[in-house]
Amino acid sequence: MEREISVCPKLEKAFKILGKKWNGLIIEVLLIGETHFSTISSAIPELSDRMLSARLRELEEMGIVERLVDTGYPVQVSYRLTEMGKGIKPILDEVHRWANKWYADEVPEKK
Repeated sequence: MEREISVCPKLEKAFKILGKKWNGLIIEVLLIGETHFSTISSAIPELSDRMLSARLRELEEMGIVERLVDTGYPVQVSYRLTEMGKGIKPILDEVHRWANKWYADEVPEKK
């Protein structure tokens, strides 16, 4: 008799956030605290500004990132993690440990 296996819908939702390209790196940058678009863009140079905008919008809609607008002159926009977003830190810490164990000897690619 074959056992029916199903994936937990909550786990599936979590992987939709963390499994999407660039999201983990964006969250990693935002773990330093509230920051501007240009700082995120500089930290992940392979990520285009257009894609960064799209990912930030998606993360905001998911409740992971909060967009803050300072209406002074000039208008300043910054981003920070919500409490939900900050809750991802232990997961990323474990990914760091795993990557350091299994990819410790690799040299980063140069462009």
